[in-house]
Amino acid sequence: MSEMRLMVAGAGGRMGRTLVKAIADNKNTKLAGALEDARSPLIGWDAGTLAGLGENHVKLTGDPAKIIDQVDGIVDFTIPAATVAYATLAARAKKVHVIGTTGLSAEDEAKIAEAAKTAVIVKSGNMSLGVNLLAALTRRVAKTLDAAFDIEILEMHHNQKIDAPSGTALMLGRMAAEGRAVALDKRAVKSREGHTGARKAGDIGFATLRGGTVVGEHHVIFAGPAERIELAHKAEDRMIFASGALHAALWARNQKPGLYSMTDVLGLKDF
Repeated sequence: MSEMRLMVAGAGGRMGRTLVKAIADNKNTKLAGALEDARSPLIGWDAGTLAGLGENHVKLTGDPAKIIDQVDGIVDFTIPAATVAYATLAARAKKVHVIGTTGLSAEDEAKIAEAAKTAVIVKSGNMSLGVNLLAALTRRVAKTLDAAFDIEILEMHHNQKIDAPSGTALMLGRMAAEGRAVALDKRAVKSREGHTGARKAGDIGFATLRGGTVVGEHHVIFAGPAERIELAHKAEDRMIFASGALHAALWARNQKPGLYSMTDVLGLKDF
C-alpha cells in the first residue's frame, strides 16, 4: 500500500513539530501539508526546519482548503474551535481526521459526531498506546471491584496546559464509570475545597496538578477497605502521542465513515 499523505494541524507548535518528526520516521506516512493559524508569524516557514529535520519543502499555510485534496488525512492536536473546523473540512472532502485535541465542549462533540457521518474520525483524549491500555484496565477493574472501592483519578501536566482535568483523566473517568455502569457527569467530583463532608459512595474523584515540564502522568486509584489498587502511566516524551496518532491514521484509512476511538483501533472494545 502507498504511503499515507498526512496534513499536520498546528504544525508550528510543540506537538505539531513532534508529529512532523514522527511522519518522517514512519515508512508508511508522508507529510503532505502543514497547517497553522493564519495569523501566526510562522506562516511560510518550512515544516522540516521547524521540527529540526532540515528543509522538507512543506511550508506552513493558514488555508487548509488549498491542500485538502492533496492529502489522505489530517492529524490534529490543536484547540477545539480549530478541530471542529477541520472536522467539517474532512467531512466535505471525505478524508481521515485523527483528533488528539482536548477541552472539547458538548457542542463541539456533537459537531464532530455529525462530521463523522461522511468522514472517518478517530478521536481520543490520549493517543498513547499505553494510556489506552490503561483505560481498558480501568474499566475492567472498575467492573470487577464493588462500590466498596472508591475511585480517584490524579493527573499532572506541564505548567502551560490550559485545560483541567486533562482529556486523558476524563477519558479514564469515563472508562471507570462505564465499568460501574453509571454516568460520569452524575458521579464526577472535579474539585474539593473547604468543609466538604464525607466522601459520597460511588463518586469518581479527580485531582489536578500543574508544574514544570511534565509531559503527562496519570494515576487511577481504587481505595477499598484495608487495601488499595493503583494503575499508573507516565509519559516521558511527546513522541508516544505522535506514534499513536499515526497508528490510528493508518488504521482509519481502511475503515468506513464513523466516529472511532483508540479502543477501536487497538481492538480493546471487549477487554
